[in-house]
Amino acid sequence: MFPIVEVSGSAHERGRMHGGIARERVVRSLSHYAHLFEFCGIGWDEARRRAGAYRNAIGALDASLLEEIEGIAAGAGRKPDEILALNARTELLPPAFLGKAGAPSGECTAIAVRAHASATGGTLLAQNWDWLGAQREALILLRVPESDHPGFLTLTEAGMLAKIGMNTLGFGICLNILRSVDDGKRTGVPVHVLLRALLGCRKVADAIALASRLTFGSSSNVLCADVTGEAASLELSPRGVGVVPGTGGTLCHTNHFIASGTEGWQLELADNLSTEPRLERARRHAAALETHGVEDLKTLLRDESEGFLSICRRPDPSLPEEARIETVASVIMELTRATMHVAPDIPTLTEYRRVSLLPEPVPA
Repeated sequence: MFPIVEVSGSAHERGRMHGGIARERVVRSLSHYAHLFEFCGIGWDEARRRAGAYRNAIGALDASLLEEIEGIAAGAGRKPDEILALNARTELLPPAFLGKAGAPSGECTAIAVRAHASATGGTLLAQNWDWLGAQREALILLRVPESDHPGFLTLTEAGMLAKIGMNTLGFGICLNILRSVDDGKRTGVPVHVLLRALLGCRKVADAIALASRLTFGSSSNVLCADVTGEAASLELSPRGVGVVPGTGGTLCHTNHFIASGTEGWQLELADNLSTEPRLERARRHAAALETHGVEDLKTLLRDESEGFLSICRRPDPSLPEEARIETVASVIMELTRATMHVAPDIPTLTEYRRVSLLPEPVPA
C-alpha cells in the first residue's frame, strides 16, 4: 500500500513535513521526470528554468501554495525550482510526447455516481489513473487535518500538491489528461496546483466558479462531485473551461473533449488512442445498472475486455519503457462516508484497501 503522509501546521510546515517524511519518494519523482523530460528532448535544467514561468500564476491563485512548494523542497533537501517543475510537469511536457514513441497518448477513465443512483445512498467518485508504471513507487496518500481550511486526503505523486482526492466537506475530484490544439502556447495555473485549490471547495458550483476565473497553459479534465449528489466535468484548456453537467445518475469521462462549445479544441486523436471506446464501455456499464455500489465500480475499473487499450490497462511490452502506459492505481471514493478505496497496482492484480479521510483512533 502507498504510505500515508500526515502533515499539518502552516503552509511551509506542511511542505517541510511532506518533503521530509516522503523524501525517498520525492527523489523518485524527480528522477522519473528528469528522465522523461530528457526523453522528450528537454534537459532537466531547462525544465526547471521553464517552470519559473508558472510561479506568478500560482502566487496569484494562492501564495501559500508557493510557500508549501518551498517547504517540500526544504524538507526533501532539494531546490524549490525542482519541486515547482514537478507540480508543472503536465504543462511542461510536450502535448504529444507519448505519440513520439508510438504509444496510446491518452489515459484514465473516471466515473461519478450521483447520490440518487448510488447503492450506498451517497455520492461515489472513482477512476483508474493510467500512467507510466515506474511512477507507482513515488505515490503517497497525503492527509491534512481541518484547520482554517477543509481537511483532505489525496493520492498524489510525492512532491506534488494534489491529484485524486476528497475533503471533509464531502467534495471530491478526479483527473483525466486532455490535449488541445492550444496547449503550450501560454502559461497559467498548473493543473496539479488547481487540484489542490479545488480541495478547498464545498460543492461543484464552487469548483466551476473557481476554475472559470483562471487561465491554463495546457488541457485537463477534472471530474468533480459533492455530497449533495451534484457532479460535473470541468474541461480545462488555454481557451477556457467547458462544463459537462451531471444530468443523469452517472457521469463518465476519459481523455477527449465532450462539453458543448469545445468543438475545435481537441488535438487530433491518434489512431491507437483508446479514449472513445473506453468512454463508450464505461457508459454501457453505467446504463446496465439502476444503482451502483463500490463493488460495481470495482468491476468496471477491472475491465480488461479490450486488451492493452482496456479501462484496466496492463503495460504493452512491445513499446519503449517510456511509453508503457498502465493502470498505476485505482481509486473509489465514498464522499458521504469520507472513505477512499485504493488499489495500489493494476486493480486486477491486487485488492482495494480502505483508507479513511479522518485518522482512525488507535485501539486501546
